[in-house]
Amino acid sequence: MATITATSPSLAASPSLAVPQYDYDIIKKFAVMSIVWAVVGMGAGVFIAAQLAWPVLNFDIPYLTFGRFRPVHTSAVIFGFGGSALFATSYYVVQRTCQTRLFAPGLATFTFWGWQAVIVLAALSYVLGYSQGREYAEMEWPIDLLILAVWVAYMAVYIGTLMNRKQPHIYVANWFYLSFILATALLHVFNNLAMPVGLFSMKSYSLFAGAQDAMTQWWYGHNAVGFFLTAAFLGMMYYFVPKQAGRPIYSYRLSIVHFWALSFMYMWVGTHHLHWTAIPDWTSTLGATFSIMLLLPSWGGMINGIMTLSGAWDKLRTDPVMRFMIVALSFYGMSTFEGPLMSLKDVNALSHYTDWTVGHVHSGALGWVAMISFGSLYHMIPRLWNTQLYSERLVNVHFWVATIGVLLYITAMWISGISQGLMWRAFDEYGNLQYSFVESVAAMHPFYVMRTIGGAFFLSGMLIMAYNITMTIRQGVRAARAPGAALAVA
Repeated sequence: MATITATSPSLAASPSLAVPQYDYDIIKKFAVMSIVWAVVGMGAGVFIAAQLAWPVLNFDIPYLTFGRFRPVHTSAVIFGFGGSALFATSYYVVQRTCQTRLFAPGLATFTFWGWQAVIVLAALSYVLGYSQGREYAEMEWPIDLLILAVWVAYMAVYIGTLMNRKQPHIYVANWFYLSFILATALLHVFNNLAMPVGLFSMKSYSLFAGAQDAMTQWWYGHNAVGFFLTAAFLGMMYYFVPKQAGRPIYSYRLSIVHFWALSFMYMWVGTHHLHWTAIPDWTSTLGATFSIMLLLPSWGGMINGIMTLSGAWDKLRTDPVMRFMIVALSFYGMSTFEGPLMSLKDVNALSHYTDWTVGHVHSGALGWVAMISFGSLYHMIPRLWNTQLYSERLVNVHFWVATIGVLLYITAMWISGISQGLMWRAFDEYGNLQYSFVESVAAMHPFYVMRTIGGAFFLSGMLIMAYNITMTIRQGVRAARAPGAALAVA
């Protein structure tokens, strides 16, 4: 970031030099809240993981039961942490690549306060027992309407900024962010078509029923993963990996192929969650087919990101932020291989409804989404406050603690899930089930303890990051207030 030191009277008196080229205030707010929600959401995750290992932790309090607290965890992490990180990085990337300030800053401010209100209202409604019971879309209809209002404002700000760009070319990261915004709007509207019980009632009922409801839900559920948790974070990857590496993206042509192939194929794969259910067989076969095809663009994107370090591999020895990004890409490749594998009907017959699915989701959520977010925030936040990271050593500690936590978590869930699948389908010599369901639950206890430990490791890393970022921001604020402070102009 270029700076001008305001020591010359002529420079200090020039108002144009004192005004930042970009609107960073709204980005700072979202960046800070992404870290706050990460601590809250991951703390809730460790708590509910501990509840599964030690049910006494429910404390016989209905508001703290697993069923009510689980969506608090998923919403705080996905929408609070992940969503705030996406708002922050997308507003940052679109301004810098388009060389223009945000369109309609008032709307951008509304997206911040509206989005934070959504997360708080959702968490309160869950613990009070209000839920649609739809994966990643448990919020009841009044909160859904607030989400829609925020999202329309977000779309207006983002598209307006793109239209005001000073560069004729739209960098590929913006295509990924734009697809995430458009697809999420489409998915949110159709998945949440519902009839409220009354104007002043929080309760509503879906317009769909039975198999149609399931297909609509998993069309949403998987595409929420596909566009909210994949395409959007690929937007992060395509900007922050080259910036942190100090090198251009390995293949810009491959990034365009990656974008269009991913955007087309993801829309068709949701029914692979519904093998062995009441939906027509051809629909689940279609989902499995496109899931296998999805492996090609996904791995193309992973290779594109990792190969950006060609000629700069030494950075992995010296730059802990780069390590976060490369490990994130590795987990992206692994989880996008595991997903198509689990979509095969013979494999799904073993994995269906087991903890293997939980392990798969968290290898993507913790290994890919969280790690690329950590790397991007570590890159972006010092530049927002025009300072240096408080401690690179703490970034390195965070990296290793988080990596150990992810590995403990997913290993526990892989072993637990495969064990469950084998126990549920085991028969004795008389053709009866060899194990009761209760026996399978008891057998999983050591792995639930192991998962809780893994989650605690990951949460500890998040607390280290929160401290490091807090000190970084304080350092930047003190420097900005000091006499003769540098004024950011680009």
